[in-house]
Amino acid sequence: MGTHNDAVDLSLMDDVFREYEGQRGALIPILQKAQEKYGWLPPEVLNLIAKKLGIPVSKVFGVATFYAQFYLERRGRHILRLCDGTACHVRGTPILLTALEEHYQLEPGETTEDGELTVELVYCLGSCALAPVAVLDGEVLGRLRQNMLLRTLKKRIDLAKPA
Repeated sequence: MGTHNDAVDLSLMDDVFREYEGQRGALIPILQKAQEKYGWLPPEVLNLIAKKLGIPVSKVFGVATFYAQFYLERRGRHILRLCDGTACHVRGTPILLTALEEHYQLEPGETTEDGELTVELVYCLGSCALAPVAVLDGEVLGRLRQNMLLRTLKKRIDLAKPA
């Protein structure tokens, strides 16, 4: 996806490698720190980690793909996790998905071209009484309706954009 700021600043990893220098078995914490810095794990970073640790890139990639916590594709600055468990599905998640598709041309697992929003579909957020429910950047949004969801997203994205 040729979007905003495609260059990867590998110097962001310098302090991570200093922190874990000489430690065996540090691959997972290094991947976690890398993802904190970039929001995902760019291929250039996976290659750098392999080189610095003296292990094959295939091992780094294997670990990164094994654990669901790691993302190998660029993610949005804002993450919307939309629940499609039974209660949420029955109470309107399909309508919310349609609104996201129409307004943002975005389906679950995708990120907007401008890199602002990623939508993920999850199958239970444990808040069935608030169905349909979503979590936007860690904030629970309950009893959602199309207009409320779109208004909240617009406000969050517009507030975050540089003036």
